[in-house]
Amino acid sequence: MGDWTGYDEPARTAARSRCRPGPSRYAPRHLADLDLAGRQALVAELGEPAFRARQLSTHYFGRLVRDPAQMTDLPAATRARLAESLMPDLLTAVRELACDDGATRKALWRLHDGALVESVLMGYPDRVTVCISSQAGCGMACPFCATGQAGLTRNLSTAEIVDQAVYLAGVAASGVVAGSPPRLSHVVFMGMGEPLANYTRVIDAVRRLCAPAPEGLGLSQRHITISTVGLVPAMRRLAAEELSVTLALSLHAPDDELRDELVPVNQRWKVAEVLDAAWDYASRTGRRVSIEYAMIRDVNDQPWRADLLGRLLAGRLAHVNLIPLNPTPGSRWDASPKPVEREFVRRLREAGVSTTVRDTRGREIDGACGQLAASETGSADGR
Repeated sequence: MGDWTGYDEPARTAARSRCRPGPSRYAPRHLADLDLAGRQALVAELGEPAFRARQLSTHYFGRLVRDPAQMTDLPAATRARLAESLMPDLLTAVRELACDDGATRKALWRLHDGALVESVLMGYPDRVTVCISSQAGCGMACPFCATGQAGLTRNLSTAEIVDQAVYLAGVAASGVVAGSPPRLSHVVFMGMGEPLANYTRVIDAVRRLCAPAPEGLGLSQRHITISTVGLVPAMRRLAAEELSVTLALSLHAPDDELRDELVPVNQRWKVAEVLDAAWDYASRTGRRVSIEYAMIRDVNDQPWRADLLGRLLAGRLAHVNLIPLNPTPGSRWDASPKPVEREFVRRLREAGVSTTVRDTRGREIDGACGQLAASETGSADGR
């Protein structure tokens, strides 16, 4: 099912048991799959001068134009031939929803093989952030997550990942996100899927997002966040990439007994081992690790767990991002009450751990990862 970086055979087998294979695992080749030299070589193979690759790249990454018909500085015949080879449609909009006075916009996409993925734009006064998917579905099986409940369909290609960001960068550039800058500045790999289970394509996507135009979008590496539930070998591999991205560790419990249930991959790599890999990343990159912790009522929000988490993180280059759970329909999981959340924050800060509570966005548009895709699949199935 793709690039299972860092997995041993039992882990691969467990993950595959949750896969739902689609008609095709191969997405059409797109210019975003290639660096500029690769695009130039392909254009030359098609009998066109190499500078056409730069023209296409300038339109796509520099001007955020995804429709070849709008690239009128290319001859019509040339445009059609190059578009067929380098700019196929990767994402077909199924549904686009907005809330928070238009500052939050969620898109549900259908891929070439029918797989569904989601991405979200979030506008703030000082920045525009997009949350993108790296897989269709997810094989990590976290029980409180809508995507985890659906299982894994397949890995996304590099271009399928990048195209989400380019599309939403175009939305921001159109000026429809009132009160926010018109330029995309931050990308978080916190949509559908486990990014480090699609390691090679995610890293290629990061390089494409950060390469200067026209090779890429020209974003700062420091404004890219890659999340993981704790695939330790891949975390250590990421530390050696010499990138300045932020690593976000979805911890959700400080003790192995509970984390084995909430994050099943913990049965392979325990809390101590996962945190050791996180501290290695922080040491090698100088980047503060973000510890993601979904606050789940009467499950992981007890004061003693706040104290234990504080002891594990005290003195480390880490920041805790508490996430009020956005419950999925029919789920037994619910968000912690606000007084419980405030006490959890107090105890962590008393332990000297930097802590914030994530801004909740998009609840009225199925904002949690996987909810919109799940509702679309349910409609298609007649449920």
